[in-house]
Amino acid sequence: MQPPIPDYLADILDHVRDDDGGQSADYIPELRDADPNRLALALCTTSGHVYSAGDGDVEFTIQSISKPFIYALALQELGAEAVDEVVGLEPSGEAFNELSLDDNDNRPVNPMINAGAIAVNQLINGEDSSVDDRVEKIRDLLSRLAGRDLSIDEELCNSEILSADRNLSIAHMLRSHGIIHDEAHDAVLSYTRQCSILVTTRDLAVMSATLATGGVQPVTGERLLTSEVCRRTLAVMSSSGMYDGAGRWMAGVGIPAKSGVAGGLIGTLPGQLGIATFSPRLDSSGNSVRGVKIFERLSREMGLHLMAADHHSVPGVRSITRDGDSTVIRLQGTINFTAAENILHELGSHKLGGSELLLDVSRVTSFNRMGRRMVKEGLRRLREKGFTCAIYDPEGVVTDLEFSDGTYADTVEALT
Repeated sequence: MQPPIPDYLADILDHVRDDDGGQSADYIPELRDADPNRLALALCTTSGHVYSAGDGDVEFTIQSISKPFIYALALQELGAEAVDEVVGLEPSGEAFNELSLDDNDNRPVNPMINAGAIAVNQLINGEDSSVDDRVEKIRDLLSRLAGRDLSIDEELCNSEILSADRNLSIAHMLRSHGIIHDEAHDAVLSYTRQCSILVTTRDLAVMSATLATGGVQPVTGERLLTSEVCRRTLAVMSSSGMYDGAGRWMAGVGIPAKSGVAGGLIGTLPGQLGIATFSPRLDSSGNSVRGVKIFERLSREMGLHLMAADHHSVPGVRSITRDGDSTVIRLQGTINFTAAENILHELGSHKLGGSELLLDVSRVTSFNRMGRRMVKEGLRRLREKGFTCAIYDPEGVVTDLEFSDGTYADTVEALT
């Protein structure tokens, strides 16, 4: 059985494909000249299953999406107390490249704005590190987060340095207050090379899912960060990841997120999954126009809002048993997107025997809309494979038995 998730992702891309609002970042030639019609969406679950649609394997520079991961690296290397000495935790309410520091202690207010990110970058590998050694430490972590060796777009980096006057001003400001100690040019070069690392949408989904697992890369199984580091990083993403629009974002979408000016956008649901989109046209805040719309739809349809009350993590499948020509699949708990994905993955990897499949939902407490939709679509596809399928639902928890093709699921009154 082919899982229906890639088809669902493709449908979402089709829904936003014709939106040509916004414009690509124009202050760097490589970003200005990039194909504005590129579009991709990828999900990675905490169990390591990756799904994508569109241009999911097209590389682009990570840009500001690197900020939460390098903040996590600094926390991992030095601890929260040392990192807190150079950068705060509060939302700024200002643009990402604002030349501003906290009025009380002259620290950048958070690590998601450029001032904070430059300060955090200078902590990596020690304050006495060379630019090359610092950048290599950063590139190595991002590569391990992605599960493959990542490279740096040196041509874009060189172009970006030529127009880095504002970041140089920020670095001089940080030096004047003793927040960083490197020469301003070296600090900006190190930060710009960090932002010039090439990734794909699939990479970003896996990297984001590593934060969702509490620091274990879900595909390779390597522990890269502690759960405490991930928790703090996600907290900062939730309050500051979308810059001066972070409050509106959390109220409407409710997913800790971070954007980049190349058109990437990531979101993380703790304990569930990582999400990434790619679309180069940006709004006035520097966020991908189509990426924002995709996240809004995912949050609404999949029930992903962090403040919603329907977040439960359950195995989904209680048992799969064979009795003669019948296979009984027993589900349990609350079936949301994560549980439904586990159900479909287990069914896809299980050698189902016989010709009759019975889906027992008598121990399911509830379905949310996306969980119900996915389970029904999986059942419909099994029916197309030649199985006779029916549902045992004594409490009526499925509520809607219509399949996506307009037919209806059969039911049984009892399990024999």
